[in-house]
Amino acid sequence: MKTLADLEAIRKRTLDNLNTRKDEHSTRVVVGMATCGIAAGARPVMAAFIDEVAKRNLHQVTISQTGCIGLCRLEPIVEITKADEEKVTYCKVTPEIAREIVASHLVNGTVIQKYTIGHIENN
Repeated sequence: MKTLADLEAIRKRTLDNLNTRKDEHSTRVVVGMATCGIAAGARPVMAAFIDEVAKRNLHQVTISQTGCIGLCRLEPIVEITKADEEKVTYCKVTPEIAREIVASHLVNGTVIQKYTIGHIENN
């Protein structure tokens, strides 16, 4: 970045990216990647989401990471937010479960209840 025009171009790209994330048809996948999540296996889980979403060309899915979600005993934790829907929190996610979540929840719109926080906490 050397000029104000360069700065303006960066600003425009960033705003365009943010607006894409706000798209009413977009889905956001957030993987807990604090020390507790990483120790529980969050890195391979995140890699599985990235690979599976790329294989399926799911352009409206954004995958990101966050710090501690606050339920260390349930790590790896993944939160999925779709526009106009309640957030779904999946717990004790493995790479295999991540692939299953992509196929069922992200592609077909069906939440896999047995992996959600409500189901795990009640059993």
